[in-house]
Amino acid sequence: MIVAGDQQLLKQINRMALVRQLCSDPGMSRAALAETVGLTKSTVSLLVRELLDEGWLSESAQRTTGALGRRATPLQLDASRLALLGADLGISAARIVATNLLGEVLAERVLPYADAADAAACIALLARGVTELTGSAALAGRTMLGIGVGMHGVVDDASGTLYTAPHLGWRNVDAAAQLRAHFDGTALAGLPLFVQNEANVAALAELEFSGQSNADPLIFLSIGYGVGAGIIVNGRLLTGLYGFAGEVGHTILQQNGPRCSCGRHGCADALIGLQALMDEVYGGHQPSTPQQLERLFTEVERGDAAACAAVEDAGRNMGVLLNNLWVAFDPMCIVIGGAALRLGERLIAPAQRVLDGYARVTGLAAPAIRTPHFGDNAIAIGGAAMARHHLMRPFVNAAARDGAWN
Repeated sequence: MIVAGDQQLLKQINRMALVRQLCSDPGMSRAALAETVGLTKSTVSLLVRELLDEGWLSESAQRTTGALGRRATPLQLDASRLALLGADLGISAARIVATNLLGEVLAERVLPYADAADAAACIALLARGVTELTGSAALAGRTMLGIGVGMHGVVDDASGTLYTAPHLGWRNVDAAAQLRAHFDGTALAGLPLFVQNEANVAALAELEFSGQSNADPLIFLSIGYGVGAGIIVNGRLLTGLYGFAGEVGHTILQQNGPRCSCGRHGCADALIGLQALMDEVYGGHQPSTPQQLERLFTEVERGDAAACAAVEDAGRNMGVLLNNLWVAFDPMCIVIGGAALRLGERLIAPAQRVLDGYARVTGLAAPAIRTPHFGDNAIAIGGAAMARHHLMRPFVNAAARDGAWN
């Protein structure tokens, strides 16, 4: 709710309305923007001038419209002067990127952890990496707008707290506060900071930067050591009451199935996740190492019978999960991402067959299934997308003007 008299907030809402319109329809003129957004031409001209000066927008050569009067000047987002920072605080390493406003990667860095169990050290490593990246030659002369961080666990997006990351062993980590403390005294101090679950930020990458229209509702299904989903509905991320929406790894796919790390039986995590696959192929329920995961990928590539059978079984269970997501959210598209993509068609094909079977029975068209546009950088680029998403929607989170959780 906008408080009467908060003219600065109202002005920022109007500014970002113009920017969002040009995201979806670049090349519009000032007059066309005024008509579409519902502002006066004089207001649009004033706001566009500010956005041009600040580096949000650029203008092209004037074009003839066929009408009398001044020729129209096309406007678009400026990819040359501003930058967004994104990070993936992963299972074994931190991945950091800087992008322009269009999501094009300007600089990137991967930083392996010395000890993945030490949450504070991993966060400190990420903070140092982000700070150092901003000083790189690739970002010279650019203004940083914000930072987004994706974390592999249950995140309260309102506070920036990671409640639990089962595959890292982290619990109740105030990631936002720790990052802000590390940024104090640097050029990043006070910069808007956003922390979210990794599947959610990967979904935002597809929403903000893929360039695809008509892909909403959209679900990003992340299959890594565990299973999660980011859900986009009407251009917004569905986070739920406490930010826990999309934890589909703990939906029950099989009554009395294998025990999950959460204590339930038959969860998607315990039937589809890479940890569950390694438990099945190699036995035991001990935390797996990156080396063991590489071994699994190699054996599947070679056609090892036991490994391939386990992957096919996981794929069929994933098909059940895809059907459940389809029925629950009726998306236009489900994007399947995460480390499990290394398993390729041995995982995806069985899932697609199961989903297609359900679709034939109902006589309905199943949603499109595809892989991410951004490969290994999907979560880190999603962090940058999250920063852009929130900054361009000040009416949703006015605190983003000064940085979340200040």
